[in-house]
Amino acid sequence: MAKKTAAQNNRRAVIDDIRKKQKGADRRRGFAIVGVCAVVAILIVGAAAFRPVKDWWDERKFNDVNLAEVGAPASACDKITTKKADGNQQHVPSGTPVDYTTTPPAFGPHWNEAGLAPVPMEKKFYAWGERPELEALVHNLEHGYTIVWYDKTANDDGSEIAALRAIGSKFPGDSNMRYKLKIVPWLPSDEGGKKFPEGKHIAITHWSAGGDGQTDATKQVGVFQYCSSVSGTALKDFMTKYPYTDSPEPLAM
Repeated sequence: MAKKTAAQNNRRAVIDDIRKKQKGADRRRGFAIVGVCAVVAILIVGAAAFRPVKDWWDERKFNDVNLAEVGAPASACDKITTKKADGNQQHVPSGTPVDYTTTPPAFGPHWNEAGLAPVPMEKKFYAWGERPELEALVHNLEHGYTIVWYDKTANDDGSEIAALRAIGSKFPGDSNMRYKLKIVPWLPSDEGGKKFPEGKHIAITHWSAGGDGQTDATKQVGVFQYCSSVSGTALKDFMTKYPYTDSPEPLAM
């Protein structure tokens, strides 16, 4: 009987030892899972924060830099061209799509809805997923805005986006009409997938009154300039030649 009890005790000790080791393994596995989850969470948070931090790091070199010193030289851009405009004060119901005849638009029929079209002045740079509709932005053009459009190639280039953001920061607020500027993406879906000219990834447009005040709509033209990369110099020259005052409705916000 004693021998049986000793054997039982030994067996129990072995089982207890196995259980203890199993609990230890389970505890270590639990710690490992928690650790992995913590690392994943940190990576997710870090990834979310990386782009804003990188944007700040890239843009800080543009602090207190003259607009003409941002980006490429003016030679990155083609000569300015114009095209006869139409659509002056031609409003269509908001939500109605308009087929524009140029890529991107510089004039044409447009939406007219308080708070929606024209787009409020304060925000200057729009990231890929936050751009207002074309029909709203064309109303901004009628009010004298200059619009800088960038395509997918420019969007995928961090230095180009940093330069565009930096340019936007040079035009703060919503009270100085000289700062009527929007920087927006030209999406692959826009106008059935129409693209900028070969090798051009930036476009600048303006709705000009044609140098004859705002009294003769037949003199109005759309103004275009295409660039291979961002050029603060070209933009400065463009906005100097075609200020907000040279538009169908310059005093409207």
